[in-house]
Amino acid sequence: MLGAACGDDDFAAAATTTGSETGVAVLEGTLRLGYFPNVTHAPALVGVAEGSFTTALGDGVDLQTFTFNAGTEAVEALLAESLDVAFIGPNPAINAFAKSDGDAVRIVSGSTAGGAYLVVKPQITSVDQLAGTTLATPSLGNTQDVALRAWLKDNGLDTTPEGGGEVAILPQSTSTALESFISGAIDGAWVPEPWATRLVEEGGGTVLVDERDLWPDTDGEYVTTHVIVRTDFLDDHPDLVKAVLIGLADAIDAIAANPAKAQADVVAQITEITGSAPDEVTIATSFSHLTFTLDPIAASLQKSADDAIAVGLLEPVDLDGIYDLTLLNDVLSGRGKPTVSGL
Repeated sequence: MLGAACGDDDFAAAATTTGSETGVAVLEGTLRLGYFPNVTHAPALVGVAEGSFTTALGDGVDLQTFTFNAGTEAVEALLAESLDVAFIGPNPAINAFAKSDGDAVRIVSGSTAGGAYLVVKPQITSVDQLAGTTLATPSLGNTQDVALRAWLKDNGLDTTPEGGGEVAILPQSTSTALESFISGAIDGAWVPEPWATRLVEEGGGTVLVDERDLWPDTDGEYVTTHVIVRTDFLDDHPDLVKAVLIGLADAIDAIAANPAKAQADVVAQITEITGSAPDEVTIATSFSHLTFTLDPIAASLQKSADDAIAVGLLEPVDLDGIYDLTLLNDVLSGRGKPTVSGL
């Protein structure tokens, strides 16, 4: 997968709104958008493939897209002001907010919910059998890593950030985790789609935990991917951010209207970005495990933060102010849909 290719002065974001000859506002400037070549970022991939973002932004805006391997990379680009808007998981967003004392970023929309699982060797059928095993997560402190550590802690199994404890947790890229699982080097992994499906189909694993079962207070819904924006960019260019949200809404509508076409878009985009074509059946199965929604499911974010604190990966943090859903609610109202709330 490609890392971020963000520069500095060459990509300095600027945007203005000017009047056209017809009296309709015309957006101008540059917007740098980041996302992952992963099915959990399907609304971004479909939005790029179908031109939803470019249509909403208009011809006067230079949309520059960048892809990342992990949320920590996207956060670094945002904090370095070399990225404006990013699709990202909850815990990296929390970390960026905490690291900047609540100043640098705002969550402006949801994107994807659900789709994370703990897949293990078939002989492991209960949590009691995990003592002494090695499990993988995409990276230390990422959303699935926190979820696994918190779940193990709730079940009386200790872990350490260094990989010690009763269960060793090994940070690995999802592709490496699949290889490690097939070779027997690890006993399981807590991963998002499509990697959970691939661990089952290609690695012969079984699902020990469907993360939906851990969210009774939100009826099984939890945020997997949402949209965050640099606060300065949001303050200076709300018109561009709103246009991105319109493009996102159009992409999610396109997924709902024609899932097969959307899945083909995701396959094509991932293939173009990574140079490796994902299996179409795997992508289709993954889609069935995900919900694409503008709702950021704010209640689940607080629990993600509490879990990270409980397992020693985050200092206590007040999340007040992390959401700015004003523009999203404008978009929802304009489409005749219910508005959403933050914390």
